[in-house]
Amino acid sequence: MNDPTRSCDVLVIGGGAAGLFTALTAGRRGRAVVVLDHSPALGRKILISGGGRCNFTNLGAGPEHYLSANPHFCKSALARYSPQDFLALVERHGIAWHEKKLGQLFCDGSAKQIVKLLVDECEAAGVTIVTGCAVAAVERDQDFRVASSRGDFRAPRLVLATGGLSIPTIGATDFGYRLAAQFGLAVVPTAPALVPFTLPGSWGSAELSGVSADAEVRCGDGAFRENLLFTHAGLSGPAILQISSYWHPGEQVIIDLAPGRDLAAELAAAKAAGAKALVSTFLSEQLPKRLVQRWLAQGGDRPLNQLAARELAAIAASFHAWELVPAGTEGYRKAEVTRGGIDTRELSSQTMEARRVPGLHCVGEVVDVTGWLGGYNFQWAWASGHAAGSAV
Repeated sequence: MNDPTRSCDVLVIGGGAAGLFTALTAGRRGRAVVVLDHSPALGRKILISGGGRCNFTNLGAGPEHYLSANPHFCKSALARYSPQDFLALVERHGIAWHEKKLGQLFCDGSAKQIVKLLVDECEAAGVTIVTGCAVAAVERDQDFRVASSRGDFRAPRLVLATGGLSIPTIGATDFGYRLAAQFGLAVVPTAPALVPFTLPGSWGSAELSGVSADAEVRCGDGAFRENLLFTHAGLSGPAILQISSYWHPGEQVIIDLAPGRDLAAELAAAKAAGAKALVSTFLSEQLPKRLVQRWLAQGGDRPLNQLAARELAAIAASFHAWELVPAGTEGYRKAEVTRGGIDTRELSSQTMEARRVPGLHCVGEVVDVTGWLGGYNFQWAWASGHAAGSAV
């Protein structure tokens, strides 16, 4: 090309967390890097994360907090760029932060600070960022050639940082998966993850909408104890979002609405003490009243001293082991991330480079690595971006 700004060492498609971190890491190494993003503004998903304060990492992030067809794939990148490494960068930029719970770190101010950090680091590293740039086609001869709405670009290295399908209203598309398939890379089937459940129409959750409860939720190999929230459509809250990553359509979810307690023993003890209160009155002292009333609506709400031991045990079991088959999820429009993606067997865990397509690297959510709720997916973005940026 005649225009030197259109020929570079590294082209990054996607200006989100993983793409920008790849770019700044490569730029620091003296590479000429161009980032292409189809949105008019960078980091839209970063800006809405964590309620606008960006849960930018988790202090405890380790391989055990990620789902993938190959659970070992993420180990290398995570080991070479830790939460403490990113936290040091945050502090270097003077961004105040706090730990909310369970190792989750948030900005005291705004998620805009994290976007500014990434852009400032890119600028300092000489990275060129092109926004409002819709990619029309990608081809490869000796280099990768990208035709876009902002002109043509060429580079020997191409990084796919295109994200997943989650939250299409801010621009999510399947572009990365289509491009991977174009180059012959296998893609693990995708599904919404960290997403609310919908309940069967006959269940009628509207009467409980807004009720929150401490719960332990189990499905497959997953088990989480956090809050659960009833919505008009079904179930949400951290415990549900977490378990949704483990759930597949038709599978049963088991929910304990009184974790850490022995309701059968508590009810039996109250009866033995001569309690004459209704079961609902007794249980509502520590459980949400509307939840208790809904659970006892089929005739179990009688005075404690009138119930047989087996009836008390059955009431307790209904709270401790609610067996539920969700009707589905609220889909990509409400999903925080996408499960599945470019098959990790196609990639080097050291460099994120495609084994069969030298020079093509894949980072972040487009890859089949899905983190838990609580900053883990951002840490994968930083770590995978660092791995690719260190190699391109």
